[in-house]
Formats: sequence, structure tokens, C-alpha cells
Amino acid sequence: MIVNGTEVTIKDLEGVSEQEILAYMDYIHQDNPSEEIDTLELSPAEDGSVALEYTLRPQKFQRIRRITGYLVGTIDRWNNAKRAEEHDRVKHGLREASAS
Repeated sequence: MIVNGTEVTIKDLEGVSEQEILAYMDYIHQDNPSEEIDTLELSPAEDGSVALEYTLRPQKFQRIRRITGYLVGTIDRWNNAKRAEEHDRVKHGLREASAS
């Protein structure tokens, strides 16, 4: 079932209401306030409580560059001299570690 855009699976539990599912989702958001829940699985735990297994949606990120002491995300507001400085920098690629 889908609850608030989250795929929810209920295993071996009877009578779980949508209100209860929303309460579990709120509980998860307390530990992860800036992240959205992608999937949620509810199942009985050994101690009689409800086990929560969930995955969070991957977050988009913005590339941050350090150029001459400034942390920036984009260079669209830079003047031509600063853009030329960034263009002339030596770009280092990633190397694969060799297995030894």
C-alpha cells in the first residue's frame, strides 16, 4: 500500500491502521528530519513490538568546489578573471586502487 507517497509493506500483522502507519513514519522522521522515507516494512519483533525496516530516498546534492579559498556551488556569478582561473586549474581525476 502507498501512504503519503511511501511504499508500505505489512508482514504478519493484523489490523494496522493508516493512522498507526503515519505515527511510525513520524517516529522515523524524528531521527531523519531532512530525509524522505522511500519504503517502510512493518513486521512483528521478537519482543512483541513492531519492527520497522525502512529505506530513505537518495538526496540530490550540489557539487561544491574549493577555488582559491572559496567554497562555491556554481560559478555563474563570477567575473571573467575568476572563471579563467578556474578553467586553467589542473583537474585531477580519480584513480582506481590496484589490488595487490
